[in-house]
Amino acid sequence: MIAFLGQGRMGVPMARRLSEAGHEVTTWRRGSGVTAAAAVDGADLVITMLRDPDAVREVLAAALPGLRPGATVVEMSTIGPEAVRELRAALPAAVRLVDAPVLGSVGPAADGTLTVLAGGDLSGCREILEVFGTVRELGPLGAGAAMKLAVMSALVPAQVLLAETFGYADAHGIDRGALADVLSGTPLGALAGRLHAPAQDTRYALGLAAKDMGLAAWPGASLASAALTRLREAEAAGLTDRDITAIADHVRATPPQNPPHQSPSAPPSPASAQTHAEPHSRVEPQSRAVAVNPETVPATNGFYSHAVRVGDMLYISGQAAFDERGELVGVGSMTDQAEHVFQCLSHILADQGATFDDLAFLRTYLTDMDLRVEYGQVRRKYITGAPPASTTVEVSRLFMPGLLLEIDAIVALPGPRQRPRSAPCRARAGG
Repeated sequence: MIAFLGQGRMGVPMARRLSEAGHEVTTWRRGSGVTAAAAVDGADLVITMLRDPDAVREVLAAALPGLRPGATVVEMSTIGPEAVRELRAALPAAVRLVDAPVLGSVGPAADGTLTVLAGGDLSGCREILEVFGTVRELGPLGAGAAMKLAVMSALVPAQVLLAETFGYADAHGIDRGALADVLSGTPLGALAGRLHAPAQDTRYALGLAAKDMGLAAWPGASLASAALTRLREAEAAGLTDRDITAIADHVRATPPQNPPHQSPSAPPSPASAQTHAEPHSRVEPQSRAVAVNPETVPATNGFYSHAVRVGDMLYISGQAAFDERGELVGVGSMTDQAEHVFQCLSHILADQGATFDDLAFLRTYLTDMDLRVEYGQVRRKYITGAPPASTTVEVSRLFMPGLLLEIDAIVALPGPRQRPRSAPCRARAGG
């Protein structure tokens, strides 16, 4: 029997292919009322296809009581080699582990034309993996996970680069169709065609691409890091669930501009250079403490600032779930309130040219510690890289009735880089 944990965009068609191939398959998804341990009970093979490393760790930890000795876990999510090694250490020695992330999206998953990048000993499971497509045996455990990130380190930044290429064309009056036609005769032709006409159906979600780049971007990876920054900006603009090709729409909405009355090749004047060197809220560098109140979040009541910048550090005030009318969002729902708060944090970070990867410290106040699981599920959507230092405490109440959480943060800002403005935030900060 095969237990398939995860029934998202990829998990559903992959589990269906196993069933159509004649295998006995038990599927599991969050919120089904069935525990992960019960889902894997008696399974010879357990497949995980989940969003990120934290989700895989959480689900497999919950499944541990049901894993029988001799079972094989095939981890097919994109989580990176370090997380694979952590899983190996966490699983019982009597349970085998194979890492086998895939290349391809929903269509190939349904057609059985994925490329399976496998690491570890495939004896006993290769035939099953071939149901999904072509299996590439790449070496010891972790080799598949490393190969997946290496490939995405090329494919994702290439798409961001092409999005910026089309943005440059727009800014200089070049017809996008003509540009796509010229690029069709180059090695970038296929990708250029996709970016020229972004997909309306989500095949590879932009948010997942950002998660993958968060895993792949090492300190010397300048292109992967730059792509991650662009993707984070697009997430802050509400494009998380859109196909990655929507990055072209995001860049098109914020085209590059030259200073007025200045040719593209002319050197900027000292005044214009200072104006364009910093995001719009970075002002008065001679001041030790600079108030940051982006237009992308509702105005404060005047008794506090959304954030204060001191040098390269940003201190963000407590954020709570209110809309622009001052009304509570997500009454009684930790998930809804946390989503609003993290969206507001996204806008403040983007305004300063930062992302969640730049968080140094996060402090969370919860009115009910029993809701920390719901809070953690939302947090993991936004903080996908190395976790910041953080403290979570339970308090008897917050400053307004009905609030379930408030979050403040300290951010180590990256070097100055121009950032486009993001869409207005729907959450209001608390003092």
